[in-house]
Amino acid sequence: MNAANFAKTSAVPKDCPVFGEPVLSLEDYARLRGYALNDELADELDRAIVVQKEQVPEDVVTMNVRCVYLDERLGTQREIELVFPEEADPAAGKVSVLTPVGSALIGLRVGQDIAWDFPDGSVRRLKVTGVRKSAA
Repeated sequence: MNAANFAKTSAVPKDCPVFGEPVLSLEDYARLRGYALNDELADELDRAIVVQKEQVPEDVVTMNVRCVYLDERLGTQREIELVFPEEADPAAGKVSVLTPVGSALIGLRVGQDIAWDFPDGSVRRLKVTGVRKSAA
């Protein structure tokens, strides 16, 4: 996160249209920086708009939130919960933020998409189609 991004904290109204930078809560940002990050996730964190948790719009993919995304290359849709690595359970749909899918989706809003390099050498375009808070 650079100083310019932190200065944008008041610039993310809940009704803001789709924009390019990922949005993260300060809490999630700080915790994610504590992990050994792949280059792609580190780059996403560097360009993120970091805000207080209550300022994160409801339609943003954050940690411990269920989201539905479309893999436009494969034409498949999947629902996952984005979690920290120690909470990952793929069989239960809990995907680590350190996986290629998790790194691609963190901070995106419903309607946004991103082209992302996958370990098999393919580039996939992932589009967020839904977000909902998990039952606590």
